[in-house]
Amino acid sequence: MPNFTNDYLLDKKIKIFQPVSGYRASSDAVILSSLIANIKSDDNILDVGSGTGGISLCLAHRFKQNQIVGFEIQEELVNLSNLSAKENGFENLTYYNCDIKEKNLPIKPCSFNHVISNPPYSKNDMPSPNKSKALAHNHSGQDLTSWINFCLKMLKPFGYLYLINRAEAVSETLTALYNKAGNIQIVPIYSKENQVAKRVMIIAQKDSKTPAKILSPFYTHNQDGSYTDRAEKILRQGMSFFD
Repeated sequence: MPNFTNDYLLDKKIKIFQPVSGYRASSDAVILSSLIANIKSDDNILDVGSGTGGISLCLAHRFKQNQIVGFEIQEELVNLSNLSAKENGFENLTYYNCDIKEKNLPIKPCSFNHVISNPPYSKNDMPSPNKSKALAHNHSGQDLTSWINFCLKMLKPFGYLYLINRAEAVSETLTALYNKAGNIQIVPIYSKENQVAKRVMIIAQKDSKTPAKILSPFYTHNQDGSYTDRAEKILRQGMSFFD
């Protein structure tokens, strides 16, 4: 197991173990996790490309009655994630070391009510010199379309997919979802007002034919650099995005 640090999420409500160098959870993980809300007690959730577990740990904290699974290709991150789950007492959370290209995955397709993911960056991006980050940003060489297809494959009919990605990936994302999912909701994320949105969150429902819509923008910071009230409540208190 690599050298790791003891960090916290949600204002120290969750302990997370992360490698000293390499891929580490960011505020994006917490913000994306807040999209899932009002789920049924028997719903289950899959975190694809779970990294150090930032997304799924937040979900396990909020939905203690629901089964949550993480898929991650980097064995050292899986080991740290399972250690984090144990440290927090999340018996409903399990991580698997697997490549989404594998044929014999531990979970069958069409098994999940909700699939959530911070997908890899475009294959055209400049790779990170850090091997862990480079692999996280281009998970086993998977392009975004293949990644989204896998996520949809794991969803039950009319299940929900939740993604966060850079704004320039919107076109490729919508193309990958075309004729496979509907009820698409797009949330542009702005660091501050009067700036260009660099990230977006997208919700899509498998097999739905409901038209897409663009929701109100989400601002993470005030002009003075402090978090907005809404961002503060999501990042510190674990508030649902739609509260």
